[in-house]
Amino acid sequence: MTGTLRTPKAELAALAHRTMREVIPDNDFTPRQKLALTCRILFDGGHDSGLAGQITTRAERPGTYWTQRLGLGFDEVTEDNLLLVDEDLRVLEGTGMANPANRFHSWVYRARPDVGCVIHTHPAHVSALSMLEKPLMVSHMDTCPLYDDCAFLEEWPGIPVGNEEGEIISAALGDKRALLMAHHGMLVTGRTVEEACVLALLFERAARLQLLAAAAGTIREIPAHLAREAHDWISVDKRNQASFAYYARRALRTHPDCLTTAPADAKDGS
Repeated sequence: MTGTLRTPKAELAALAHRTMREVIPDNDFTPRQKLALTCRILFDGGHDSGLAGQITTRAERPGTYWTQRLGLGFDEVTEDNLLLVDEDLRVLEGTGMANPANRFHSWVYRARPDVGCVIHTHPAHVSALSMLEKPLMVSHMDTCPLYDDCAFLEEWPGIPVGNEEGEIISAALGDKRALLMAHHGMLVTGRTVEEACVLALLFERAARLQLLAAAAGTIREIPAHLAREAHDWISVDKRNQASFAYYARRALRTHPDCLTTAPADAKDGS
């Protein structure tokens, strides 16, 4: 006979999180594989905008990070054609050059030691919302990871290739995980690549829902305490890992060339 029908909600949530930590395995992708997979995942998720947008993740050496090569679309990125660059965008490994707009990533990493991955893209619905000069409005359970966690930069500072833009963008982000930039696009950060990737997909979905709902009527706010509860319920490492694993499996069915070496768990047959 069941013993949890009268268990309080908070205890059930804590139990579920403990079970996730015990049951859901860590993935064995390398940082470069995660970055390459994220490029393909976001390409399939509508984040493609030609050569615009950058995805970076910290490398082992302080002050360095991996990013894609300028000239390649997200659908062309593999673990082998990524670049290792320093904060001045000098290429330390790989051939080619990084996107000059990567400069503001260095500012974000310097301001936020907790951030391990930065994603900046121009997906259609986020870009359309940015043209209205309105902040992101979270009013649906699925998008609650962005509740009170998405800042808004209401004035466009121009192309983000200077240090001024780095200062403006990193200051506007503050301690949030995401930023909507007027007349520009979106920025998300995560402690891990998995977290940032999942949040980036969610950002575009949130913008699309906001535009659809606003076209139909007036968007109603949700209770703050319930929104925070949903934010914390969804925003956990194991859930991000499980979501990323699903998106990675889906991406690899469409883009088998993304990885040139198998992750450790695939090599041992598990």
